[in-house]
Amino acid sequence: MATTDLEGSGDNGLSARATRALKAMPRAWNRFWRYVALYMPKRLYARSLIIVIAPMILLQSVVAFVFMERHWQTVTQRLSQATISDIAAIIDLIETYPHDADYANIIRIAQDRMQLKVDLLPPDPLPPPGPKPFFSILDEILSSEITRQINRPFWIDTVGNSNIVEVRVQLEGKVLRVFVRRSQAYASNTHIFLIWMVGTSLVLLMIAIPFLRNQIRPILNLAEAAESFGKGRPMPRDFRPRGAEEVRRAGFAFIQMRERIERQLEQRTAMLTGVSHDLRTILTRFKLQLALTGTKADTEALGQDIDDMQSMLEGYLAFARGEATEDTGRFDLEAYFEKLGEEATLRKRKLSTTLAGDPHVQVRPHAFARLLSNVVGNSFRYAQTVEIKADHGRGSLLVTIDDDGPGIPAQKREEVFKPFVRLDEARNLDASGTGLGLAIARDIVRSHGGDIMLDDSPLGGLRAVIKVPA
Repeated sequence: MATTDLEGSGDNGLSARATRALKAMPRAWNRFWRYVALYMPKRLYARSLIIVIAPMILLQSVVAFVFMERHWQTVTQRLSQATISDIAAIIDLIETYPHDADYANIIRIAQDRMQLKVDLLPPDPLPPPGPKPFFSILDEILSSEITRQINRPFWIDTVGNSNIVEVRVQLEGKVLRVFVRRSQAYASNTHIFLIWMVGTSLVLLMIAIPFLRNQIRPILNLAEAAESFGKGRPMPRDFRPRGAEEVRRAGFAFIQMRERIERQLEQRTAMLTGVSHDLRTILTRFKLQLALTGTKADTEALGQDIDDMQSMLEGYLAFARGEATEDTGRFDLEAYFEKLGEEATLRKRKLSTTLAGDPHVQVRPHAFARLLSNVVGNSFRYAQTVEIKADHGRGSLLVTIDDDGPGIPAQKREEVFKPFVRLDEARNLDASGTGLGLAIARDIVRSHGGDIMLDDSPLGGLRAVIKVPA
């Protein structure tokens, strides 16, 4: 029973460790891909090049490794075996015919038949072993073959002369020195294969890079057209669906979507213009009837209601229209800030402006002026001191408007952007209007591809931050 309990606990421990390992594998895999994504290029063209180049490099590396391992090393080994066999044959001849004092015939045979330069040296000690070369395939193969076929003390030098390999073998009463051409023991034509691989890779890249550029350009053009539409700018004049079938389909779908949106805006504007004309006629008729009937005391309240209805109608039409039909153009921030300075003087407000970067921005001028006018006018209405900072650079415009007014509670800062919302506490936005000022401002800034946010101001009031691409 005890043994069974121990075995069960061991199995449970093993299964628990296996379970923890299996759970850790997805986390490690996710961390690896997050690390790869962090250093991967972000642009499509660079990633496409990696998709082409990485398999090519991998394939070339595998082919080169197989060649080095199966061909280069094998051929070198066969050549070295043959060379050492010739040296072993010379040693056998020297030991078989010792009566030949100067071994002239043996040296001649080695020179003529084996292309080996042979010398017999006095029985001095062999030189000390030299340093091993970094890439010592020839050194290793020659050493192993001499040990296997000759099995005597030896010394080799594969480093000293680039074209000659020197081999010394200790014999009885003498030292055999042999000079061998490196090409006899070593496959020296490998550089041709490497140059061929590199050359073919460069040719493939020269073909792939322009082809990729031509295939990716339509995608970049489509992205530029969509970005321009998101910023409220007209579509590039030279844009038309190009490239692969899928890219052309996406381009045609984008053009159709843009046309549908523009038609809807035109229909909405036309409908609202007609409604505005009809309602204005009715309101004018009401005013005329009130002027002809009743006393001034009786009609004053009704007249005020009619004025409020007309003001609300005009504000709603302005909000619904949203200046969507205006084309983009150059907007001068310096000139606009000068106008705001004059308005601040008339309202007896303290205004300071700061501008960094290019004062000219590409926006819809009238709509953008209305956006700033709504936000800054709101600050003029409820504050005595207003500070405006504009920073134009790196493809975006950041406008920060601070004031020392009563501000807006944090929980209501998102609500004030809704149409017809008017606060009853702290800061009654658009007290003389309809509560559409900030709603129109956000509608305009988002039609430019940006956004507007509210926060606490260092001056003690409200901070409005406007950011648009420009």
